Amino acid sequence: CPVHSVLDEAPSQSGHDSCSCQLTVQMMRNPQVLAALQERLDGLVGSPSGYMESLPKVVKRRVNALKNLQVKCAHIEAKFYEEVHELERKYAALYQPLFEKRSDIIKAAYEPTDEECEWKADEEEELTEDMKEKAKVEEEKKDEEKEDPRGVPDFWLTVFKNVDLLSDMLQEHDEPILKHLQDIKVKFSDPDQPMSFTLEFYFEPNDFFTNRMLTKTYKMRSEPDEADPFSFDGPEIMGCTGCQIDWTKGKNVTLKTIKKKQKHKGRGTVRTVTKTVPNDSFFNFFSPPEGRSSTNPGLYRRSYFFSDEDSEAVLAADFEIGHFIRERIVPRAVLYFTGEAIEDDDDDEGEEEADEENDPDYEPKVCTQPQSARVETCRSQ
Repeated sequence: CPVHSVLDEAPSQSGHDSCSCQLTVQMMRNPQVLAALQERLDGLVGSPSGYMESLPKVVKRRVNALKNLQVKCAHIEAKFYEEVHELERKYAALYQPLFEKRSDIIKAAYEPTDEECEWKADEEEELTEDMKEKAKVEEEKKDEEKEDPRGVPDFWLTVFKNVDLLSDMLQEHDEPILKHLQDIKVKFSDPDQPMSFTLEFYFEPNDFFTNRMLTKTYKMRSEPDEADPFSFDGPEIMGCTGCQIDWTKGKNVTLKTIKKKQKHKGRGTVRTVTKTVPNDSFFNFFSPPEGRSSTNPGLYRRSYFFSDEDSEAVLAADFEIGHFIRERIVPRAVLYFTGEAIEDDDDDEGEEEADEENDPDYEPKVCTQPQSARVETCRSQ
């Protein structure tokens, strides 16, 4: 037993506080002890403390009435989230003309006017008129030396490369394809239809595939589980559906060809076999693993039901990425392109960490989720 091994190594003067301290430190440094302790604590979660059993029967009866009220609260909360979804759908229609104009500027379908292009940054307020004029002349000189580009080149590729969550998915062979990405839109489910949202990726004609649009749909449900109504904490993401990519022959970056040598058992001869195997690529995002999840949309906290840990990690990351694209990337794309949104995110995280560390009751928690799936999960703990 790992606990006994630590005890055997500990000093014999158990009566002294310093010895107890040393023993505790040694135990906490032993990963086997920590694992056993965590398993024990996990087993205690949700187990009765004995307090309810000690209550008089008349009080237990009233507590049951309170629990019934809580179930009704959960059903009202479910309706609240349904109306939030409808509100999101309504405002998506108001944002859409602005996003359409953004897309037209990026792909050079529209040239903004001088008035639309005028932007007064904070640092310009401190510049003298002479300095402004000098900066303007230098900028115009640089523009004359360069070939006039169309629209905003590599806009979405730059956004993806600026965001760690997305850049981790990118491979070198993905970049030439994403140069053709012209727009990303979010489409919400129609009224009176099951809750869902779809990410739509629009591409200009290219040599890699014939699709003009790739889609990823996330299906949600907002109703308490009859068997466990108290677990309801917002809509659940029930699953996601990708789309088929019609790759041009020889251009499918999600597959690669490898050669393996095989030895014949009987004759002892060796032959070379060519096999096609999966390849790391951002475009695997459109072929998600299947599975059911229980998810809190506010923090997108995940609890999956898989026997395969790898599939669980992939799906956890998939939901996190889809939510991040919907909530942050699409509405604030230009700020991720310039890097300003990344600085804001870093500042927010720094403030949260400072607040936690200044809290006298703050205790750092270790997050055991995979790296790709742990950003929002860690925050929610």
